[in-house]
Amino acid sequence: MAHVSFTRHLVQFFPKLAAGEVPGATVRELVSELNRRHPGLGGYITDETGRLRRHVNIFVGDEPIGDRIALSDKLAPDAKVFILQALSGG
Repeated sequence: MAHVSFTRHLVQFFPKLAAGEVPGATVRELVSELNRRHPGLGGYITDETGRLRRHVNIFVGDEPIGDRIALSDKLAPDAKVFILQALSGG
């Protein structure tokens, strides 16, 4: 299972959210499982069409995911996944 961690910002909205092991062969499956565990989190990460939201980034290892539309990036069983909300503004 992939080990998933999050920025503190997401924990503010989902207080029970904690780093840990989450099953999924793709990023889409991982996000779906996270939403099952933390209802509403999936909608915070993806928009109504299932695409990664503009100000959300997901890294697998040190690399950002390549498929922000279908979230089809494959996950190795020992993958390290980091989900964060990019901050914007000026």
